[in-house]
Amino acid sequence: MSRFVRWTATVATAVLVAGCGGGSSGGGKDEGKGRPESPSASPATTAALPASLTTQSPDWGRCKATGDSPAPSGDWQCATLKVPLDWSKPDGETIGLALIRAKATGGDHIGSLLFNFGGPGGSGVSTMPYYATMVSKLRERYDLVSWDPRGVGASEGIRCRGDREIQAAETVDATPDTPAEEQAYFRDATDFGKGCERAAGKLMAHVSTTDTARDMDLMRQVLGDTKMHYFGISYGTELGGVYAHLFPKNVGRLILDAVVDPSADTVGHAENQTRGFQRALDDYLKSTGQDPKQGSRKIVNLLDKIDAHPLPTSSGRRLTQTLAVTGIVLPLYSEASWPTLTSALNAAERGDGSKLLSLADDYNERNSSGRYGTTTHAQRVISCLDDKQRPTLQETKKLLPEFEKISPVFGDFMGWDTAGWCHDWPVAGQYDTPEVSAAGAAPILLVGNTGDPATPYEGARRMADELGKGVGVELTWKGEGHGAYGSESDCVDSAVNAYLLNGTVPKDGTVCS
Repeated sequence: MSRFVRWTATVATAVLVAGCGGGSSGGGKDEGKGRPESPSASPATTAALPASLTTQSPDWGRCKATGDSPAPSGDWQCATLKVPLDWSKPDGETIGLALIRAKATGGDHIGSLLFNFGGPGGSGVSTMPYYATMVSKLRERYDLVSWDPRGVGASEGIRCRGDREIQAAETVDATPDTPAEEQAYFRDATDFGKGCERAAGKLMAHVSTTDTARDMDLMRQVLGDTKMHYFGISYGTELGGVYAHLFPKNVGRLILDAVVDPSADTVGHAENQTRGFQRALDDYLKSTGQDPKQGSRKIVNLLDKIDAHPLPTSSGRRLTQTLAVTGIVLPLYSEASWPTLTSALNAAERGDGSKLLSLADDYNERNSSGRYGTTTHAQRVISCLDDKQRPTLQETKKLLPEFEKISPVFGDFMGWDTAGWCHDWPVAGQYDTPEVSAAGAAPILLVGNTGDPATPYEGARRMADELGKGVGVELTWKGEGHGAYGSESDCVDSAVNAYLLNGTVPKDGTVCS
């Protein structure tokens, strides 16, 4: 089973990049949310860390190839940062985090600009070199820095299943129609969790968003920065909000693009995303001259047929309903990919599932040799440690009508996901929603996109409200796709660049058409 939406940045409009989904959402302040005590919840506590951590000098050297990604050019340097396995025991066992950086190209150096591209579970080490061309102007005055968060990629990366097991699990129906399918769905969820527990061991309980936010502040110190300058995209906006709450006095210039709604719980977040993807699908259908309701019904009919009779493909594999929905989701992340969706849907209507399967494979990080990436594995381990809520089968069934009302195409899948994603998970979740209030922090720029399918634009306003008066500053772009910066909006790019390079804060509520 794979969550259909992951929070991930679109690296370039010409490249389809999977995105969105899991992870805790929210940031309400209600008492009794079960937030753990934070041993490093203030700069003073961080300053008291062992010198063996704070005085590290990373051994920067040439980067190596990672997974299917070749080694980046010589401009890039890689190193390992030592962080506590358990932040409640900072002088105890440590783990290594993989870092990557490219030094600033010009003068008037500001410091390091740390990037998180989303997920949770996305690799910053492999993504940063590709994204660098989009932020070349920022590199004139910043060292561009990213990392693989704990449990991800080269930082103690967690792989819960082998490739054959992953492919076999793709036959599990993510919208069960019978008791037998329900049993298979939840059995698969249990098996995945057990595989993660075997692979992660004691790391399983120490990969939360809060743990990673603490890692970031240690990174800031080791890099020699007085303030944290940060560019968070998608899930990276939640991480940025958590950092600002823990270390408000250390906030420098933080830009949060494609902002997660910090007021929604697990079900609320799933409803938001269901609404966001249906909104994007409606916009896509309008662009092709179709009525959104009629176009959606046509897609639903196609999916029902595929559910009953999976489609053949040129690879010899079959396109299931679950894989078909995954293939539809991916091109909605970028307006430039809409023609690809049209071609894939037309082929499926003719009985050929090859193009939708190819899109689903891209989303699931399956390469031509049948090997899968592990973003989904890390995403699930991190998000299920964050999320306290565990909707039951009965609770989910009561929710399904509302999900289907929001979206006839995606509602069923997103509704079932609330029950299956963290079902029978080996580790308890930490909170219903993370805390992001950041009284006393410097202004943080939040960019929302009205056509964003994965992190609906309403999240930016809600993040601003949760951060607190005078902290969150909202900038809205009336566009399409996941994220706004680098999406051919001079208005957005100019505002973000002016903020990061000159400290110029735009007026709250500014709208870019």
